[in-house]
Amino acid sequence: MEKLRRYLSATSYKYSTFKFLDRQVIEVNDFRELKKLFRWENDPILDRDDMYNCNYVEDLNERKLRDTESIATIMRNAKPKTAVEIGTADGMGTLLLAKNSPDSQIYTVNIPPEEIKQGGKLVTYAPDREEIGSAFKETPFSKNIHQIYANTAYWEPNIGTIDFAIIDGCHDTKFVYNDTKKILKHAKKGSFILWHDFNPSLVKKFNWIHTVCKGVDQLCRDGLITDRIYHIKDSWVGIYRV
Repeated sequence: MEKLRRYLSATSYKYSTFKFLDRQVIEVNDFRELKKLFRWENDPILDRDDMYNCNYVEDLNERKLRDTESIATIMRNAKPKTAVEIGTADGMGTLLLAKNSPDSQIYTVNIPPEEIKQGGKLVTYAPDREEIGSAFKETPFSKNIHQIYANTAYWEPNIGTIDFAIIDGCHDTKFVYNDTKKILKHAKKGSFILWHDFNPSLVKKFNWIHTVCKGVDQLCRDGLITDRIYHIKDSWVGIYRV
């Protein structure tokens, strides 16, 4: 993990401004504002062991808690029939999805470790095979979780209509763009798409946030994302309702 962080910090980019995000992103104070916006009633189930951890500067301002609130609030209230997670990692995020919507069928995708060199460059966490999904494997929630090992550059989500997706795999701009484009082809009106490592105010602080925001900005530019994107203050999650 530390080796990956050093790589990401050392990688330089020519920073750019994002005129489409400037126009389309609305920052909200907390998850309660999301509930007001979408007329939801349920508070999220905030049951994630690491959400109060502050191991790195990236975790300041309760960033992990804000992320957890953002993701869990949507799952808890939208109750998607089919949810997709790109970027399983240790499965803590997958388990959060399942706890907030236990009846959802959750498909979680991670590149096989042996193929990591064929993926993109900006991967913030590269677990061993036994680590991938380890958080949910021995829990009752695993019965509705379908684990997929695939490079999303080639994977096609042939699982029917997708009601919810969170994109948190490779953070290269082209992966963010193409992963989202694939999900959009299978989403319906009212589906939610979330991007992790998304925070327009931090694009000059962290390279991988810049590349994620650039990918989303290009989706807006090309007319694939056409409405508001919501961002809870201090979180690293972008929220879009199709």
